[in-house]
Amino acid sequence: MTDKTALTPATHTAPPARFSHGVRKGNILQVAGQVGFLPAEEGKPPTPAGPTLREQTLQTLANVKAILEEGGSGWDDAMMIRVYLTDVGHFAEMNEIYNRYFDEQGLTAPPAARTTVYVGLPAGLLVEIDVLAVLG
Repeated sequence: MTDKTALTPATHTAPPARFSHGVRKGNILQVAGQVGFLPAEEGKPPTPAGPTLREQTLQTLANVKAILEEGGSGWDDAMMIRVYLTDVGHFAEMNEIYNRYFDEQGLTAPPAARTTVYVGLPAGLLVEIDVLAVLG
């Protein structure tokens, strides 16, 4: 049986409840929902990257990428990406930010499947993203 490994990059604080930022078991890596918090600072509460959808989406993608890399993976291994938005009016803008981000990553694999849903998040947070990756 393959061991399950919890993943917490140095840029992340400990989760606020009993869960892992990411988990790898064999060639499967699941990244928990990430939001646009700036990298962790010792003794300070998490802070959003800014008030705009652009700032938060780019930081959220950076946070997801950090967990993928901590697990020996990357965007090319992503099979499913789920995006959670707090406002249906943000869909077009998020797509523009998302497309530009992945264009700039220079990926060679076909893009991951994606689902976008609308949810409630803590005050001030506009977007959350989780990823399922399969390595190798």
